[in-house]
Amino acid sequence: MNELFPGVFEKEGKLFTLNAVPGISVYGEKLIIEGKKEFREWIPWRSKLGAAIKNKIKQMPVKPASNVLYLGCAEGTTVSHVSDILGEKGIVFGVDVSARSMSEFVQMAEQRENIVPILADANNPAEYSKYIEGTKIDVIFQDIAQKNQAEIFCKNAVAFLRKGAFGLLTIKAKSIDQQKQTAQIVEEETLLLKKEFEILQIVPLAPFEKEHAIILCRKK
Repeated sequence: MNELFPGVFEKEGKLFTLNAVPGISVYGEKLIIEGKKEFREWIPWRSKLGAAIKNKIKQMPVKPASNVLYLGCAEGTTVSHVSDILGEKGIVFGVDVSARSMSEFVQMAEQRENIVPILADANNPAEYSKYIEGTKIDVIFQDIAQKNQAEIFCKNAVAFLRKGAFGLLTIKAKSIDQQKQTAQIVEEETLLLKKEFEILQIVPLAPFEKEHAIILCRKK
């Protein structure tokens, strides 16, 4: 196993995280044993953060003992790998507006003590601020299919993110505008982010996700 970032491993071109719940596969991913440790394959075709790592993101702010606010957690495919990385000293708050998705997410979270499920609309951070109060958020990750993606991200940054902390914003271009080119949409969303963030890197997610990108940024 080659460690690409703290808690993120690679072997024979495939990504892995150390399984926090040995013997349990979350979404059908392979489990492999190396020495006395069990690793879960992190499939980039199923995870935008995994795709960004495969596409050479330069910095990985999600690391052991971090506190992460994850907006748009869905059923928890990527959150499960974030949970592996954070370990016992970190925590991930998973926010999603879909009750159906949250039902599956809660089932996964019940096996992992470092996940806090929150059924809420990420467009209204005041709805869930009480669950996060007293916790220093190190990273906000967002993966939401709404038109005002950068606006939602900035709202949460103002509410929860301190100066110097990191953001990872997934741009779903066609959820914003069906007519514009992806590059133009990413540029426009990036300009909106610059009010609150220093832009560190823009990572296109093809071939894993078409018309998607992740913006790595740091709070001003």
